[in-house]
Amino acid sequence: CSIHPHGSTDRLPFVTMGSGSLAAMAVFERDWKPDISLEEGKKLVRDAIAAGIFNDLGSGGSVDLCVITRAGVTHIRPYEEANKKGERHLSYKFKKGTTAVLSANVVPIEVEETVVKPVEVVAMEVA
Repeated sequence: CSIHPHGSTDRLPFVTMGSGSLAAMAVFERDWKPDISLEEGKKLVRDAIAAGIFNDLGSGGSVDLCVITRAGVTHIRPYEEANKKGERHLSYKFKKGTTAVLSANVVPIEVEETVVKPVEVVAMEVA
């Protein structure tokens, strides 16, 4: 079951949400099957999250799982560090003048007109 921010619900075999959801959905559509075991399910979710991580720049780098069974809820954090940050071996700060400037062309910007439009405030319906 999925509950959306505006309150609607869906009952589906699987659902993905968030910035990496398209890549994750592709993995679910390819690999999901009914009666999947717990360990197969963890691997499937790991693969789906990793697809989001590696195919979407806004999806972070850590795979965290929340396993919900009849026995209870288990949070596994982190399940895997899919995209570890590398170590810098050198300093990448260069002194001014290190790179030669072969030519420069500065174009001044002239403001021809400034337009200010009032924004109408409309109250959100809450009933």
